[in-house]
Amino acid sequence: MTEQWFPHLDLDALWAATQETLYMTAFSGIATFVLGIVLGLALFLTAKGGLFHNRAVYSVISVVVNVFRSIPFIILIVLLIPFTKTIVGTILGADAALPALIVGAAPFYARLVEIALREVDKGVIEATRSMGARLSTLIFRVLLPESSPALVSGITVTLIALVSYSAMAGVIGAGGLGNLAYLEGFQRNHNDVTLVATVTILVIVFIIQFCGDVVTSLLDKR
Repeated sequence: MTEQWFPHLDLDALWAATQETLYMTAFSGIATFVLGIVLGLALFLTAKGGLFHNRAVYSVISVVVNVFRSIPFIILIVLLIPFTKTIVGTILGADAALPALIVGAAPFYARLVEIALREVDKGVIEATRSMGARLSTLIFRVLLPESSPALVSGITVTLIALVSYSAMAGVIGAGGLGNLAYLEGFQRNHNDVTLVATVTILVIVFIIQFCGDVVTSLLDKR
């Protein structure tokens, strides 16, 4: 049946491409989450009305975040080629896509983190501060727990964006399902390969969205 409907499909190649896509998404997702939390906290704390208001620091971080999240991903990959080659040693393969994926997604998530932190009840923050809580206590006992539903929702959106980014990176040699769809599907006019690769990407996206929705609903105390 598989050979009849999908005559050009190599299941081993499909599985390998799926693993590469999952690897790129997972690795860059973890790095994006950590970096995004750090940048988002820095933006929140140094913003006007923040606990450590510093206009200069906020402006610098804000400009960097805005610049990198505004650059189209396909252009960002090209711009980062020298940097990627320096730290990875190659511009091909799944590992080579990671710097661009992280640099492209972390600023986006950082803004979502900042927005989530702004929604935390200021009364709770002030009450915690009045008890003499240290900054680490405020961050890990108040800010992050109180904003956790929005943070999970934000990383869910970001992970879905990373799946899309990884597909674009695949077109220029990063591997994954995007690379399979382009090289084995589009360039060879094997529409069945393109279709299966696309459906596989959609399945990954749906699973991420479902898991994100479940976790968000469990964390939401409202």
